[in-house]
Amino acid sequence: MSLIVESLTCEYRTNVLGTDVKVPRFGWKLRSDRRGTLQTAYRLQVAEADGDFAAPLWDSGRIASDASIQVAYAGPELRSRTRYRARAMAWDGFGRESAWSEPVWWETAFFSPAEWQAKWITPSAAAIDPKAEPAFLLAKRFAVKAGVASARVYATAAGVYELYVNGEKVGDELLAPGWTSYRKRQQYQTYDVTDRLAAGGLNGIGAMLANGWYKGRLGWATTSSLYGDRRALLLQLHIVYADGTEEIVCSDESWKAAEGAIRLAELYDGETYDANLEQPGWSAAAFDDSAWSGAESLALPVKHLVAQEHHPLRVIETIKPRQLIRTPRGEVVLDMGQNMVGRVRMTLDVPAGTTITLKHAEVLDKDGNFYIGNLRSAKQLIVYTAAGVPGETYAPTFTFMGFRYLCVEGLPEAQEAGLLDAVAGEVIHTDMAPTGEFDCSSDMVNQLQRNIEWGQRGNFVDVPTDCPQRDERLGWTGDAQVFARTAAFNYDVAAFFTKWLRDLKADQNPNGGVPFVIPNALNETDPPTPQEKIPSSAAWGDAAVIVPWTMYLCYGDARLLSEQYESMRAWVSYIRSQGDNEYLWNTGFHFGDWLGLDAKENSYVGATPRDLIATAFYAYSTRLVRETAVVLGKAADVRAYGELYDRIKAAFNREFVTPNGRLAAPTQTAHVLALVFDLVEGGAKKRIARELNDLVAQNEHHLTTGFVGTPYLCFALSDNGYHATAVKLLMQETYPSWLYSVSKGATTIWEHWDGIKPDGSFWSDDMNSYNHYAYGAIGEWMYRYVAGLDMDDAEAAYKKLRIRPRFADGALTHARAALESPYGRIEAGWAQEAEETIVRIAVPANATAELILDGITLAELKEDGLAAELADGVTAAEETDGGARLTLGSGSYAFRYPAKQAAEQETVTA
Repeated sequence: MSLIVESLTCEYRTNVLGTDVKVPRFGWKLRSDRRGTLQTAYRLQVAEADGDFAAPLWDSGRIASDASIQVAYAGPELRSRTRYRARAMAWDGFGRESAWSEPVWWETAFFSPAEWQAKWITPSAAAIDPKAEPAFLLAKRFAVKAGVASARVYATAAGVYELYVNGEKVGDELLAPGWTSYRKRQQYQTYDVTDRLAAGGLNGIGAMLANGWYKGRLGWATTSSLYGDRRALLLQLHIVYADGTEEIVCSDESWKAAEGAIRLAELYDGETYDANLEQPGWSAAAFDDSAWSGAESLALPVKHLVAQEHHPLRVIETIKPRQLIRTPRGEVVLDMGQNMVGRVRMTLDVPAGTTITLKHAEVLDKDGNFYIGNLRSAKQLIVYTAAGVPGETYAPTFTFMGFRYLCVEGLPEAQEAGLLDAVAGEVIHTDMAPTGEFDCSSDMVNQLQRNIEWGQRGNFVDVPTDCPQRDERLGWTGDAQVFARTAAFNYDVAAFFTKWLRDLKADQNPNGGVPFVIPNALNETDPPTPQEKIPSSAAWGDAAVIVPWTMYLCYGDARLLSEQYESMRAWVSYIRSQGDNEYLWNTGFHFGDWLGLDAKENSYVGATPRDLIATAFYAYSTRLVRETAVVLGKAADVRAYGELYDRIKAAFNREFVTPNGRLAAPTQTAHVLALVFDLVEGGAKKRIARELNDLVAQNEHHLTTGFVGTPYLCFALSDNGYHATAVKLLMQETYPSWLYSVSKGATTIWEHWDGIKPDGSFWSDDMNSYNHYAYGAIGEWMYRYVAGLDMDDAEAAYKKLRIRPRFADGALTHARAALESPYGRIEAGWAQEAEETIVRIAVPANATAELILDGITLAELKEDGLAAELADGVTAAEETDGGARLTLGSGSYAFRYPAKQAAEQETVTA
């Protein structure tokens, strides 16, 4: 191996089928057998799928640049419905030239709404009640000539749908087209059905159609039809023959319709299925549809349709139940061993007409009985009526559940013993690639990390939901913004958040306010809710600024920043227009420090003054808009937002900080925000940091923070000389703490610190999710500060790493993190052994790292038996007042130095 270009992507994905991005961007990774490898030039080529790289559509030529991510196509204008291939090569600072990478392909979809010829169709209202609960079947037969070269279906639905061709389901996507701000943006999908068509004969195509987010029940309302009151299908099949001719099959009034075996399908309530009503082969060419009714068209728009923007929902993993439980009430319950989100697949051998009921729950009550109180009005219920076919298999199609426990009713008692083999849990979430790893010497902290990951998996279900089980499952902005950086460690969420941010921008009010949830399911009314009546809250609406900036930091996506920039500015302008002081936000509704433990009795809101929180986030968003203006080269805005930030900061100090530097609010969250948002300086900053530490210590090293303060708490302590206190917070096992839920057997993150109390009772039925990822934001601190894997924010996307392990005062003996970054795999970890401390680092090619080792002299530090400053790949080394600082090129390193007493190490770190 010398220099290899690999992992080439187009718009964050490999082999993209169906995109409407007209100027795609490419990224690749370098693999090298030499330390200190940096790219000095690259070359990109693009060819059409039926073309040849010998005569490419576009050849960048050799470009002198170290850019290997976000490299934009700069060739001739692309055509819609066309497949292209790309490849890349690179040169490095050692004068080496790579071979060409393996090509990747991408295929464009429609570039204009005018390309849609199909009609939105639904069953004729004269034959089938549009409000009927059963899923609809829509199908058509059509002839196909011989010599098919390619065939593509472009489809979407007002509702959710599955596509079938000639009797078989196409693709493995679930709940398409996903959830967007339907009135403004709706995705469509592209399917390659070339191999599904029977050339030279009759073919069948069809779709199964249910309510989904479009027409189903959403939020706390008991009504449905939030976006529309009739389901509909839009489908266009393009068949291209070898002779260059093309035929188009469109959804129109010639299609036929019927009801199917799915008698009810709701996201909250589950699915009812009668296998005796199945119509085998209903989408096949030979199916007799003479008993079916007709279809009619609906006047729905196509101008707002966009091609699929991120990875679809899929079954990602299958898990088997751990044990069969007979509860004290006599219920037959399966324990999946993991609080999961998805569905159950069961294989049965029961008499025809047998009805099996499946109930889903997250926890058992303190007596060991099945518990569904926290679901509120959501039913999460599967009712299946068997056809009596030996080995019949069923899994719901148009719903998902959040559960660990499964209560089975109606199964013949003699078959209960076989349930462990008959049932499997299918885990469903957006098909994000896992990118991060964290582990340490504490089994409980490792379980916490797994809980964080499972919480993300369970709630990244097309949008970042708050919870996956009760009658909510909404894209709460506050939860998303506090967790975004942790999310980007655990999984590749670049495309996921790009799509969600476009919905945020679409649903943002004309006055700049941001709804509490995106898509805005709480205020979608007909006629539309007046914007002045749609409230916005600090820390929630700030997602408009924080999430785009976080995605830029993690992925270097300046295009997304540019795309969202006016939305970011509008949010800050909205805040500035509130009240009578443009530099304080002291008016309106705010969630405050939601679920803060210092709240008054019968209140969900912590004791930190809401205007302090609002003004702090006002300052933070303003600062980030300024930083965005720097990236985008908007000099006038850099000055304007810099001046605004200074004035907000000054107003914050006048309002909330005494002349002697005491913070007016004696809460942990108030102190945290003042510190992490850099709102205080000098003596006041030192005093506020000391008092934060005192507040934690006086609470026996437990937190009192809620949704606003918790994500930043350990950062505030570690960055201000109290890392040992932050570690003590992490390691606490008693309530309230991150490990308390672990001690109670949690496998995901809870909404409440005491969702299950020490005596086994519950916090409440009203608002008690056991899969609520927001408090999992501690994962970011674990990656960045415990393991030490961080970046220099001046070089986005981990182009320049900042590795600074912060040891754990004896609480941990080792910690390690890894991240598959845009440049390649990063590793950072440390182990404290009896005689020496070892710090291991892996820096990907085309990146560099700064290694900071507190309390260490260069004379003590060795790498591969040599003095560290002499090691291959070390380009600079110096001693500072705090310790050793080295600059590293790419490669894997193991630095060693004599073991120090934990207290000594901690003192220097502070």
